[in-house]
Amino acid sequence: MMESRIKRLATTLMDATTDKAPQVQEQIYAALCYVGEAEPEEVLRCCDEYLRQHDKLAYPHRVIILKAMESVVRNNIALLDKSTAKVVIFLASNEMTKSKEVIRDWQEAASSVLVAVGQRFINKVMEEVLTKFQPGILPHYFVLQTFANLSVSNVFGMVPFLNSILGTMLPMLGMAKQDHMKSVFCYALQRFSESIQEYLANLDKAPDPTVRKDTFSNDIFSAYEVLFGSWLQHREAKLRLAVVEAVGPMSHLLPGEKLEEQLPKLIPGILALYRKHAEAFSISKSLCQILEASVDIGSRSLDVQLDPLLGTLHPQICAPADPALPLTVKNHTEVLRCFTVLACSFPDRVLAFLLPKLESSNERTRVGTLLIMRQIINSAPSQMEIKKPFILSSMKLPLQDSSDKVKRALVQVISAMAHHGYLEQPGGEAMVEFLVRQCALASELQPKKQAPDAEDPASDSVQSISINTLLLLSTTVDRMSNVLWPYLLEFVTPIQFTNALTPLCRSLMYLAMKKEEQGESASLIRYDGNANLPSPYALTARLLVVSSQPHAGACRGAAALRLLHVLHGSVHPSLGPLWSKRVPLLVERIEENTEQALSQREWEEELLLFLQETLAAIADSAWIGQFVVEMSRQLSSYNGFPMEKNFLYKCIGTTLGACSSKDLVQKQLQELLETARYHEEAEREGLASCFGLCAMSHLEEALSKLEQFVRSDVFRRSGGLFSIFKDRSDNEVEKIKSTLILCYGYVAAHAPQELLLSRIEADILKNIFQYFNTKVLGIKVETKDLTLKLCLIRSICMISQAICKGGKCGDFSFSRKAELVAQMVEFMKAEPQDTMRTPVRQRAMITCTYLVILEPHLSDPDRTELIDTCLAGVLALPPLELAKDREENGADAIPKEVLYGDTMSALKDLLKSLLQRNLTPHGLQDMFAHLGPWIKSSKDHERQRAVEISAALLDFYLSALNVSTVIPFYNLSVLIALFSPRCSDSVPSVRLHAVDCVYCLLYIQLCYEGFARDHRDEMVEGLKALKKGLEEPDFTVLFHTCTSMAMVVGKRVPPDQLMSLLLALFEGLVDPDRNCSRAATVMINSLLKERGAVLQEKVPDIMSIIHSKLEEVDEEHIRKAAQQTVYILASQHKSVVVSSLLGSALPFDSHTCTMWRSLATEPALTSQILEQLLEKVNRDVPYKESKCFLLGSGSERIATPLPLAATCALYEIMSAPEAGPAVLGLYAPLFVTLLLRLSCSVGVQLPKSLQSRERRSSSGQGPAARSLQPCSSAVETLKAMLVRGGSEEVARAVDSAGAWDLMASPERHHDGIAVLAGAMARHAGPRLPLIVKNLVPTLSSVFDSQRITTTAFFAELLGSNVVNDLLLLETVLDGTAGRQKDPCTLVRVLVLRGLGNVAAGSPDKVRKHGAKLLASMVNGMDDKDDPHNLVALEAMSSLSKLLDHVEERDIQSMLLHIAIRIRPFFDSEQPRLRRSSIVLFGHLSRFSRGHCELFLEQILNGLVTLLLHLQDPQPDVVNACKFALRMCGPSMGCEGLRAMFRTHLREGRSLHYGEFINDVCKHLMQSFPEMLNRLILTNLFYFKSAWVDIRAAAPMFIGFLVLHVDEDHCQQVDLDQLISALNLLLKDPVPSVRMKVAETLGRLVRIL
Repeated sequence: MMESRIKRLATTLMDATTDKAPQVQEQIYAALCYVGEAEPEEVLRCCDEYLRQHDKLAYPHRVIILKAMESVVRNNIALLDKSTAKVVIFLASNEMTKSKEVIRDWQEAASSVLVAVGQRFINKVMEEVLTKFQPGILPHYFVLQTFANLSVSNVFGMVPFLNSILGTMLPMLGMAKQDHMKSVFCYALQRFSESIQEYLANLDKAPDPTVRKDTFSNDIFSAYEVLFGSWLQHREAKLRLAVVEAVGPMSHLLPGEKLEEQLPKLIPGILALYRKHAEAFSISKSLCQILEASVDIGSRSLDVQLDPLLGTLHPQICAPADPALPLTVKNHTEVLRCFTVLACSFPDRVLAFLLPKLESSNERTRVGTLLIMRQIINSAPSQMEIKKPFILSSMKLPLQDSSDKVKRALVQVISAMAHHGYLEQPGGEAMVEFLVRQCALASELQPKKQAPDAEDPASDSVQSISINTLLLLSTTVDRMSNVLWPYLLEFVTPIQFTNALTPLCRSLMYLAMKKEEQGESASLIRYDGNANLPSPYALTARLLVVSSQPHAGACRGAAALRLLHVLHGSVHPSLGPLWSKRVPLLVERIEENTEQALSQREWEEELLLFLQETLAAIADSAWIGQFVVEMSRQLSSYNGFPMEKNFLYKCIGTTLGACSSKDLVQKQLQELLETARYHEEAEREGLASCFGLCAMSHLEEALSKLEQFVRSDVFRRSGGLFSIFKDRSDNEVEKIKSTLILCYGYVAAHAPQELLLSRIEADILKNIFQYFNTKVLGIKVETKDLTLKLCLIRSICMISQAICKGGKCGDFSFSRKAELVAQMVEFMKAEPQDTMRTPVRQRAMITCTYLVILEPHLSDPDRTELIDTCLAGVLALPPLELAKDREENGADAIPKEVLYGDTMSALKDLLKSLLQRNLTPHGLQDMFAHLGPWIKSSKDHERQRAVEISAALLDFYLSALNVSTVIPFYNLSVLIALFSPRCSDSVPSVRLHAVDCVYCLLYIQLCYEGFARDHRDEMVEGLKALKKGLEEPDFTVLFHTCTSMAMVVGKRVPPDQLMSLLLALFEGLVDPDRNCSRAATVMINSLLKERGAVLQEKVPDIMSIIHSKLEEVDEEHIRKAAQQTVYILASQHKSVVVSSLLGSALPFDSHTCTMWRSLATEPALTSQILEQLLEKVNRDVPYKESKCFLLGSGSERIATPLPLAATCALYEIMSAPEAGPAVLGLYAPLFVTLLLRLSCSVGVQLPKSLQSRERRSSSGQGPAARSLQPCSSAVETLKAMLVRGGSEEVARAVDSAGAWDLMASPERHHDGIAVLAGAMARHAGPRLPLIVKNLVPTLSSVFDSQRITTTAFFAELLGSNVVNDLLLLETVLDGTAGRQKDPCTLVRVLVLRGLGNVAAGSPDKVRKHGAKLLASMVNGMDDKDDPHNLVALEAMSSLSKLLDHVEERDIQSMLLHIAIRIRPFFDSEQPRLRRSSIVLFGHLSRFSRGHCELFLEQILNGLVTLLLHLQDPQPDVVNACKFALRMCGPSMGCEGLRAMFRTHLREGRSLHYGEFINDVCKHLMQSFPEMLNRLILTNLFYFKSAWVDIRAAAPMFIGFLVLHVDEDHCQQVDLDQLISALNLLLKDPVPSVRMKVAETLGRLVRIL
């Protein structure tokens, strides 16, 4: 019986192999393998029988079965008995040879079965297959392939058969006419040869150690003759390749003399194939095997074949390999192996062939030759040893090659040479120099990314490869140390190797450290035998200068400093201690900072300090002298490197400062002046810096050298009418003068203070002006050269700073101060007024800033001219954006933004410097007399700059103020009036700075009143808080700012200045900026109110006139006046005003709305008006029914106008913040009225007369385009009422839940009301008693909508404990329960929802009303007038909530009834019903624990359903199932299941369903094994489920059940029924279902 069931199971699976889905076929294959693992022999016999009986089964399906058989055999080969093996062998043999035609997939699968069996039963397999291999009869293709594969998979078992197989096979070669047969003969011979070689190589492990190569040699040779002599000439390419692949391994087995005899034909024959085949890997591999075999026998024939061999193989290497085609890379490898074989045997001839190729004009040839050279240098070292000089001399031409590809290949050759001692030979230095030159290639000249080019797959740049190679040779090849050290030092100083410095320094540092390890003296540079090495001075200068640009060239600064450190012994013996301490700190500074973070100026200062310390440590005048001479010599080499050259000048100046020889100093300074390139800015700066640094120690020498240079012939003859410069252009002369002027500035800046003051006017300024002013015929001619001007300005600035820095600045009277200031003013006046292209203004103002500090004082006219010139030169400039537009092509040296910003900063500093000289109210007034017109300018950019400067000046004034006696700040009011209206300026930055100005002015006033400067006034500090709102303000913010500022100013302005302040503010009404004009109005009104002012009460006008005025003029102060008027009118005639406004056209325009809002000013008045409006809303019906003749017999609801207008008016009044107290007083009436108004507005239309107006209003651009639709207006009004009534949190909660939109939706209105009720309960509980009292009567309203609204509101309230706390529970509960029989279905649903909510709101009351509540729920589930089960759905949801709180005795009686009633809903098509019923089932399970066997039965009945619905398409249903299973777990009496459900079914946790069901089934079969059949039958029901995932889960469930059931319980299962059902499900249209069925079928083997 068991056998028949396994057979049936296997047969079912094999029947299913006809499935067309690949993934299903794969699963069937896996299932067959699974069954086979359990009963291998039985399944193999079943497969055998099935395939024999189904002779017509198509071969693709036979393949699946055969592959399964192969897997079973391979995994269970040790368990098979001979009889089964024989059956399998016979079947596979027949399957393989059944068709004479080659059907690869089928026959290969059968062949694989034979190969698998052959692992153990080789004799049986051979016995069978040899029957298909008869002498004289051409065998089947796959017989030969099987032999071939067997020979590889079982070498020791197969080789003994090969002699006889070869004997039978050889005569067949001539019978093979078809190409595929010839190919398989070749394949067999190839594999036979390989297995024989492996056998012979492992004779010590072989079963027959007497086997010799001779045993097979003759047969192999006979086969070779056919293959090579006949088949190799075939026109079919695949066959030729098959022959070649066979001949390679066969060559090792040929008799030596025969191979020798064949080589003259064999090698040309193989080489000829290169021309016929594009893919050459097989040819190269075979050729390499032939060459190795030839060398093994010591062949002499190779000598003759060498030339054609080299000639053919060389182009193979020259054709580049493509990494995207792996075979081309393998071909290269094999060809290089061929060259290795040949080079080991014929080194002279190979080199004689290769080296001339390096001179070829073809790039590929040169690259390929170098690749071969690298190979033979590495792989034939002993043969190449004596050829080293010859090879090195042959590299001279490649060293000159310009091709990047050749360079890359040559770098690789050099690397190989280094490892094998070539570079130690004469000529090796040229190789090293080549490598360094490649390291020095400019990075930017290298292509950023190689274009896709199969010829050049190596896209690394020559530079990067060379750098890596140099570092590798320095650090890993020990024999290279003596080659590279100290030779590499020769490349440090030449400027052309700058780009190679980083790798050079790193290599040299490593080499020096290695030398140090050998002994202290080994690392010292020896100059006796190395004349070309750079001197210590040259090395120090070069490495120090390079370090000045620390992050250039891959961070060469750090590398240079490290090298300098290790060379300290060779530089000077005294430097060790200092450099060991300082250099690591410098390197650390570089490495810890990015290029942007490291200040160039600070870094250069650190290096110069390091140089000073170094010179002090050396303290050797001779060394220092030679060092400075060497640095001067290097200057010319840095042409084109301005930054480095500039720093070198500074180094020279620093070193000259340390020189003790004054003659040397003068000589070097003279040389510098004579050789400088004056037309380069960096060089001018560098030379001037050099003089400055030198002057720190040698002031006299520096000044005298400059004077001597001036007195030279060149300069004495420069002032005549005709320039007598022979060799210099006029432009260059100006540059020389500029440099000399700059030199004087730097000398003044660096010279010792005690020596400087006496020399400033007599020597320095005199010479400076001598160069600057030229006289022609006695008339002074001003230069127009920009460089000369800038240098003069900078030089005077440095001189002024130098004087200011001195402690005796106050005692020094600078007699030429006025003249210098006048010169700066002239420079500024000469600049164009409409643009700023140069920094002349900025530099001149900075200079004046320092000049005005010095004594004596400027005269008033000079001071006035200076201020006006500076203001006009900066403030009047066009805006930056406009200046950019005007900018010509070709960028300026300094970006416009930077230039503008720096110039503004310079102007502020200058004005502060001037103000400092007269820090009094009068001085302040004088400054703002100049600034005032600019502050009131009609041009935005001028106002912006002027107010920004004003804010800076006032802040400076306040910070510098030191009041010793209380004096009046007499001009406070004028200045306040100047700035306060500007806080509403149209330019944001002006507004912000204006606030700062007022802030400073008020604190200045406080200081003058006697308060300390650090005193903080709370009101004045409040001004700072206004600034944030001014960045992007609306009018309200501006108004608030003006008002706040007026309040502060009103309290702080002295009484005697109040009137002048008002008068000045009235002047501000004509301000060209309208915002500022309006601000002045606000300031005036606010001031008058604050100080008991002069505002007179206006006489009220007629409402229509107010309205028309508002339409005419939309000014803020007009609007405020109108609102005030309306308020006064309403206080006297409220009914008339209300009636008049209600009569305005709907929708209300913005002016009417403004007037309504003005009625909210005073609470008592507002309350009376609100009561009137409520009465008008309630008095009229909310809508009228209107027949729709065009739409059949239906009707539509049309809103009545008066309630609509009153609703809109309520909104406008309550939207005003002042209405708050009045709304609070009428909270409940307002809330109930508006809630019911909203209820009756859902779905209500506007009257036709208003619809067109509504459309016009909504399409208009007016600010009051609020919707007039009845529902929208009711929602907005209720929202406004809540906000104004202090219930902002209610409104926010409703808004965040999107409930306002829900309330306006006829379908979701009740959901929106529920959200509102919940929010009220949470945030407005104390308001509820009055609201409930007013709402109860509406439960009986004639309007369905009002009953729905009220029931929904009460239902949600019942869910809150606040109802119980406020003693409202009984009222609300009775009112709600009374509507259980309401004719409206939605009301009945809401009633049940409310009763269920009691569980959440008043759980302690559920017990009291338990029976009544449960009865209501059961009645709801049995509601007959409920076609869509909505009432039943609500009853189940509510019952789930109540169950936590009812008495157990109340539920016990109806537990089973409810469970049975809800069971059909588990599989309902409605997801909500499925979810609610399953959740309720979970809750009910709590009442079954311990004593209710009947309910346990219900749990077991529903278990499969719940587990399968974990695969439900709806996530909510899945979560419900998780909950129900967690709840049912404790009732099942199985701890394992309970723990699993609790752990794996937590909500939100992802579930691996397959693993989970597997574990569940394991526990089920341990605890409830008797339920196996029942569980299976329940799963069978779901085989027809509409949901795919559940259909797939059901068979998987069954599969896991049978996987874990004990054998004792297997008899429960009706296997025939189960297999039939699974068989039927195998026809399911969805592949994933069929896959699970196949998987389960495989598992059924356990219960068979």
